[in-house]
Amino acid sequence: MNMTDGWICLDKPKGISSNLAMVKVRRILKEKTGYVGTLDPFATGVLPIAVGRARKFIQFIENVEKVYEFEVIFGASTNSYDETGEITETTEIIPTKDQIEKILPEFLGEVEQIPPKFSAIKINGHRACDLARRNKSVAIPSRKIFVHDLKLLQFFENNRAKFQVRCSKGTYVRTLAVDIAQKLSSLCYVKELRRLKSGFFSIDRAISLEKLAEIVDTSELDRDLIPLESPLDDIPALFLEKDCVSRLQNGLSVQLAESEILSSNVKLFDNEIGEFCGVCFVSADGLVTAVKMYLN
Repeated sequence: MNMTDGWICLDKPKGISSNLAMVKVRRILKEKTGYVGTLDPFATGVLPIAVGRARKFIQFIENVEKVYEFEVIFGASTNSYDETGEITETTEIIPTKDQIEKILPEFLGEVEQIPPKFSAIKINGHRACDLARRNKSVAIPSRKIFVHDLKLLQFFENNRAKFQVRCSKGTYVRTLAVDIAQKLSSLCYVKELRRLKSGFFSIDRAISLEKLAEIVDTSELDRDLIPLESPLDDIPALFLEKDCVSRLQNGLSVQLAESEILSSNVKLFDNEIGEFCGVCFVSADGLVTAVKMYLN
């Protein structure tokens, strides 16, 4: 396995797009890269970067829970729902700590959201934010998301509050913040947004662009390059002999005599050397077929 096939848990800085952050990692490592889960330019935090052949396995870690911390300013709204936009409205109604905590349970479970017009969602092939900047009419359909946990972390005297949310893929935290304010007959916009977790990847493993550039030619990179199979921790493992692995790598199937894993994707390992070889599917009758193999 190539030493630069794996994942970087990047702590994306404020002010650049997820794509530019990925390109910067590509230039530092001099390897092809991809990323999982777009962060707005003003947001910071966990941005998983697939390096080398890890790009082939992005599809298996896209639909994961996320954890965010976000700080809001009550009393005003902006056209982008965050601090980068223009203030469109103000109000004197500022909720109290008790009022906020009382209504938060109403946002748990399945929630219907309308993403902000200043978002990366595509409308007829165009990003909504690009259309909005050109003053084009943007009709964005609502979507259902799931909020697993939502809590108030801090309430400040100067109209500010800090929250943490654990939610499904596709959740727009800016919209959630605005909906909370509306429920309280107030207005708000998001001042700070930081992703703490994206599935397997968490902020305690995150590395800055500056630090990555420092360690790229040192043995420290081995510590921060996450093994290719590690984020696939929710997929069961299957160990097969080398000849069976070779069949799968060549597009052939393998019949299992018996298996506890049926009708499921599996992480395939070479039983002899214990090396990750790819993702396969085991059917209900024990037939193993390749889905994404590491070497082909």
